[in-house]
Amino acid sequence: MKNVVITGSTRGIGLAMAKDFLKAGNNVTISGRSSDIPGELSAELREFNGKYIYISCDVTDSGNINRLWEKSVDRWGKIDIWINNAGRNSPYEFCWETDSTDIESIISTNIKGMILGSTIAAKNMRLQEYGQIWNMEGLGSNEMIQPKTILYGTTKRALTYFTRGLAKELEGTGVLVGRLSPGMMLTDLITKTAKGERSPALDNKRFVSVFNILADQPETVSAFFVRHILRNRKNDAHMVWLTNTKAFFRFATSGFKRRKLL
Repeated sequence: MKNVVITGSTRGIGLAMAKDFLKAGNNVTISGRSSDIPGELSAELREFNGKYIYISCDVTDSGNINRLWEKSVDRWGKIDIWINNAGRNSPYEFCWETDSTDIESIISTNIKGMILGSTIAAKNMRLQEYGQIWNMEGLGSNEMIQPKTILYGTTKRALTYFTRGLAKELEGTGVLVGRLSPGMMLTDLITKTAKGERSPALDNKRFVSVFNILADQPETVSAFFVRHILRNRKNDAHMVWLTNTKAFFRFATSGFKRRKLL
């Protein structure tokens, strides 16, 4: 049994992973910006009462992240796995059209929040002399450039560099660091803007066509990640769901094997 903390875990891949860790018999700290866990989610997780807690956390604030660690340790005694999943998408528009407030929010959440979460977890896990830290990659991590998403892609490229660097700095300490590469998933990051409105990307026919070929439900990706995280013994591990081989196969068979998520 492991004790797991996941930032940004009230929806999407974060929530899917929280559920899968719980189903596997682990204890989980779920977190999000809301002061309390949404009532609908609380009802959904009723069968896991006593196996999870909810802690409000703004990942851009170091005090919040320290509190997330401390309250989780108070409840579970120790933390085995820390997953930095909280993220914010950029508006689907050219970077020069993006409001400065949105730019600052994307950078604060995706880079600052990830670094704060990683360093606070690393500091405490070094005292434990064990633990795993995982960061969630995304479009841009592999240097792929998609117009109108480059602000988000820039943060994810930075995440990859930082995570690999952190793995080197923690080598030999007993603390393992790794990256999760989920590929394309049907989540709010795709379907909605940061303000909760319908994403303009859904009006791009080419994007929708490619998405339907390559994307998966977050639950599908989560099952793969959780299974491998629980077995992991490697530092600088990189878990990739949408491999090049899998992507090639899906394109090659798309003419007679229809996949429709959007």
